Amino acid sequence: MMGPVLAACLLIILSTAWISQANGATCKKDGGVCTCNDQTKNVDCSSKGLTAIPSNIPVETTELRLNFNSLSKLSPTAFQSLTTLRQLYLSNNQLQALPAGVFDQLKNLETLWLSENQLRSLPSKIFDSLTKLTWLSLGYNELQRLPKGVFDKLTSLKELRLNNNQLRRVPEGAFDKLQNIKDLRLEENPWDCSCNDILYLSNWIREKKGTVSNIEAAECDGGTKAVLEITEEEAAEDCVYPNTTTAIPTTIITTLASSNDDDIPELPVPQENFQKFLGYQEPDHLPTQPQCLMSISGYLGLMMSLVLTSAAILYVIHFLKKA
Repeated sequence: MMGPVLAACLLIILSTAWISQANGATCKKDGGVCTCNDQTKNVDCSSKGLTAIPSNIPVETTELRLNFNSLSKLSPTAFQSLTTLRQLYLSNNQLQALPAGVFDQLKNLETLWLSENQLRSLPSKIFDSLTKLTWLSLGYNELQRLPKGVFDKLTSLKELRLNNNQLRRVPEGAFDKLQNIKDLRLEENPWDCSCNDILYLSNWIREKKGTVSNIEAAECDGGTKAVLEITEEEAAEDCVYPNTTTAIPTTIITTLASSNDDDIPELPVPQENFQKFLGYQEPDHLPTQPQCLMSISGYLGLMMSLVLTSAAILYVIHFLKKA
């Protein structure tokens, strides 16, 4: 009776091997591209030339390094299973936007590096789930504006970096909920000190001077004056910025309302905007070369497993017939 028992054991082993192959590999020890430390639960995928996040990152990972790669897009579900993650490094990539909800499952995250990318804007509630976050780096991007209330849930935040962006103003109350902030980098932004929107930031810096580090380095566009020195007389203009919710002047509304359809010129719509209007989206990413190799090896492993499994089944059937 040893024949069937051995065959059954072989079948179980082969099935396990097939499942392992089908799930793919992330860590080098399993044929993947990243370095994994089982003791510290750290996964290091930095400097691998990745254009997509490797699949099957261990769910128990507490630190994930994806910095110094070529990531230009993130899937909204990229980190969905990593609920124990505490540190996430995405700096030095080519990210141009963040999908809404991408960080929603990272409720234990404490450190988030997004510096040195190409971010121009942020979704309004992108950080709302990160209530344990203590460090957020957004420096060296291309941010032109901040959504109102984008930092309101970050009551544990101690360090925030917004330096080296294209910010001209911040919304009223932008930093009011940062009760534990100790260091805030605002330098190297073209702060517009001619508009009265700057008065909130100027007053906030003046109030927190001496208790929050580095805020005094913020200077008006052109470096002519520090933001904290701006007075109401100097910032008297009521400016309107692109991509804000500022009301359209009533004169424009009246003019448009009284115009005939024939008088309205036809404006060309850029193809990329038309695609966005239709809901078209580019694929989140294309597989990297290492991932392609991993997929090929997975298919080969699958085929081999199926052949061996079939052989084992035939062996069992043959043995039972003879018995």
